[in-house]
Amino acid sequence: MICLAWAPFGGLEQLSMLGAVAVVVLGYSAFRLAVAFGALPVRDPGPGAVPVRRTRQQHRLSSRSWLEFDGKSWLPVYFDPALVTLGEAGAECAGGVLRIGELRVYPAGPLRDSEPVGRLVDNPTRPDPDGPAHAARSARIGRRLLLDAQPAVGAPFAGVFWVYVAGGGVAAFAAATTVAAAVAVWFAAIRGSDPS
Repeated sequence: MICLAWAPFGGLEQLSMLGAVAVVVLGYSAFRLAVAFGALPVRDPGPGAVPVRRTRQQHRLSSRSWLEFDGKSWLPVYFDPALVTLGEAGAECAGGVLRIGELRVYPAGPLRDSEPVGRLVDNPTRPDPDGPAHAARSARIGRRLLLDAQPAVGAPFAGVFWVYVAGGGVAAFAAATTVAAAVAVWFAAIRGSDPS
């Protein structure tokens, strides 16, 4: 969308770069959505009901939700407010669709056999009385943007680099900065950030 907004103001070099960015964003989004909806199935944790618990990973500026299967494998998943109050449960995976009870969970990457890097925060084993309120606060769009927009701090450096390499002036700097900021926010969101 932002690439299309800047397209009328760019020269041939800027148009080709905007087109390349748009192709990469659309292609990677299609791949991630295909994995999430089961069109490209991830390796499943095993047949039948498998014990699972939710873990939140914090590594540098990113935060993600993971499902831990028997302490042996980890699967990154897209955030759902129901995950905040999830205790130990049984998960079933069939045909690329992962369900924990009635909740469908969307994978945000491949199943790993090694523990994710960073600090891992486990969900409480007993129900938290403040859990539903915390889940509602976590689902707000402002909280998501606050988490996802952190990598956009580097966008002005991408704008300066673009002006240095390709030239263009203030308009090229503004275009490159806004496109880089939008791509940074998109990338944090498409990887499966966790605002809780």
